[in-house]
Amino acid sequence: MADLLNALAVAGKSALGFQAIFFALLAIGINVQFGYAGLLNFGQIAFAMLGGFGIAISVSKWGLPFWVGVLVGLAAAVVLALLLGLPTLRLRADYLAIATIATAEGLRLLFRSVSATPVTNGTRGLSAFNTDFIALAPWNTSQRYSILGTSWSGGELWVALVGWILVILGSLLVFALMRSPWGRVLKSIREDEDAVRALGKNVYVYKMQALVLGGIFGALGGMVYAVGTGSAVPDQYQNANTFLAYAALILGGAARVLGPVIGSMILLFILQFADTGLRLLISNGIIPEDLLSSTDVAQIRFVLVGLGLMLLLIFRPQGIFGDRREVMLDAR
Repeated sequence: MADLLNALAVAGKSALGFQAIFFALLAIGINVQFGYAGLLNFGQIAFAMLGGFGIAISVSKWGLPFWVGVLVGLAAAVVLALLLGLPTLRLRADYLAIATIATAEGLRLLFRSVSATPVTNGTRGLSAFNTDFIALAPWNTSQRYSILGTSWSGGELWVALVGWILVILGSLLVFALMRSPWGRVLKSIREDEDAVRALGKNVYVYKMQALVLGGIFGALGGMVYAVGTGSAVPDQYQNANTFLAYAALILGGAARVLGPVIGSMILLFILQFADTGLRLLISNGIIPEDLLSSTDVAQIRFVLVGLGLMLLLIFRPQGIFGDRREVMLDAR
């Protein structure tokens, strides 16, 4: 019983930690792009990588203040969104999907290449750039705090607090925008962009604005992840993270303000609980080592989550908080 409670506590910490914030911000951005505007962005992790490395390179390599690095990361995300949107948003949705996923992988390979080593440190990445941010914490960051049976460092608590404030502010911004005339036009584009165009609206500009706004959320997620880990390594920003963010959005419900937030928390809770729980069952002999070894747990938990998502899509395709009418659409 004690082991089960410990597993639940560890999973709860994961659902509240910086990784959950990372996926929540990525999923909020995807929700703006896909959930509300119908844009298929499969390269959200590229915006996150630019956000994280924007801070890391600015502080570690250029000697700039931390907050200037934040602005550099946001500016880089805006530039990337413009470069992706200008040639693709006038075309069908699959062109944007292909361009974004290819760009994300291309940027990762570029950042880890030998030619980029003087700036990004290649596969080793950059570290020791979050000191100024951690120093702003109003409590002792070297001390550990016990919360609900889990141990948090002062730095972890500070990153989590600031990160969740960003998530709350981002959710409030999306809530306000989607109830404004701009948001109503965006949702109309998702349903029938030809009708919106016939009413005299510039569909291309609205799509571009949605792509940029979603990219900014992605960059903020990358910054939280980089500050939380204290490092920026290109291989941390794999394309798989984009699809995990989509999984969180689908789990919580697309085109719902709190859908990506709750979905991210549930996803991280399930992943961590599956990992801890399976290892517990193996160590207690309930699951034989011949059937499942502890080294396979990291992969098996994603299989279990995948099966769960398949069942969710079959029986409740709109997600936990979603509306079935919101997902009855074709991506533009």
